[in-house]
Amino acid sequence: MEQKPVRVAMIGVGAISGIYLQNITRTFREVDLVGVCDLIPERAEKGAAYVREEIEKGAQVRDPKIYKDMFEAFNDPEVEVVLNLTRPYEHFEVTKQALLHGKHVYSEKPLGVDMEEANQLISLAEEKGLQIGGAPDTFMGAGIQTARHLIDSGMIGDVAGASCAMVCHGHETWHPDPEFYYKRGGGPMLDMGPYYITALVQLLGEVKGVMGMTKKTFPQRLITSEPHRGETIQVDVDTWLSGNLEFSSGAIAQVFTTFDVHYTAQARFEVYGTKGSLIVPDPNTFGGPVLLLRPEDAAAAPKTDPGLMRHGVPDFYAGWKEMPLLYDYPENSRGLGLADMCKALRTGRDHRANYQQQRHVLEVMTSFSKSCESRAYLPMETKYTRTAPMELNPMHGILD
Repeated sequence: MEQKPVRVAMIGVGAISGIYLQNITRTFREVDLVGVCDLIPERAEKGAAYVREEIEKGAQVRDPKIYKDMFEAFNDPEVEVVLNLTRPYEHFEVTKQALLHGKHVYSEKPLGVDMEEANQLISLAEEKGLQIGGAPDTFMGAGIQTARHLIDSGMIGDVAGASCAMVCHGHETWHPDPEFYYKRGGGPMLDMGPYYITALVQLLGEVKGVMGMTKKTFPQRLITSEPHRGETIQVDVDTWLSGNLEFSSGAIAQVFTTFDVHYTAQARFEVYGTKGSLIVPDPNTFGGPVLLLRPEDAAAAPKTDPGLMRHGVPDFYAGWKEMPLLYDYPENSRGLGLADMCKALRTGRDHRANYQQQRHVLEVMTSFSKSCESRAYLPMETKYTRTAPMELNPMHGILD
């Protein structure tokens, strides 16, 4: 018997909503978008207009309602799940109100700006028998899933450690509304860190403790993007965060995120084992490449590997082998976690981008600054068990 898709209301129709709308209308069969809402009505109207254009092209979806405010959406009896795409510092209140109105919630990252917010939301959801899920869902894509399979199957032996870095000079040069990146709930760790820390726990498991050093290099940032060109942002959060994670497995990972440096290669993610090493793709993407180095390959490596050059990989990676992607969703599949949650609500299974993972990742991220302030190693209080790996299904857009 065919299961009905889960009815969803989108709250927040800003920059990130475009890819969600695209994938909901074109790809994910488990999601039925009932309506949209934004503080700026024109944004909601633009989002609804996009869906109508897709309908004219043949998309088998409904014409979404435009809610006057989020409470109209929360009181809509058709809505089962609220998709929270608001700004980070608004996540808590929107999710809380949705839960109080009896709706499940899938939220953009982070779950909350601190552990107090996250724990309040989780307690409320558990009290009401509701589910919370949320981004990032990039770990469910072909790249990270392939890397996980290679690690789990012993291709690099026992994992000794990992190293990852996200370095750039902030978002004020391109984002149309960059101020929130430098306010409570922003900064490189809470903005980009969720992709890296989520990928790390998916690959290496539970984090046992954190040691961190943090700082704020520039107290002000000048916006050079439109429409706020020339305006100044007061920076309220750390923009340079570096530290070590100790995993329950015994592995150690070095993590570095910053908005303070001029650099061209933004993302770097490597995992080291007793029998080889793995280059993991940018965890802010769903695809590859995934590169493997074994001792025998390193010994026979040419000076230049043409296979790597097409990815812009430097010559010093010669000898690494590009591994075929073993799973679906190599393209930008944002909303995959939402679709997976919707399928789980219909089947009763666990969903992958769940709040246990969100809470553990949030504790790790917020511990960098706390560790720096206390000049101490911080043991983690939350526990974590890896969610199930993805399964291959014969039809793209249908979850297991």
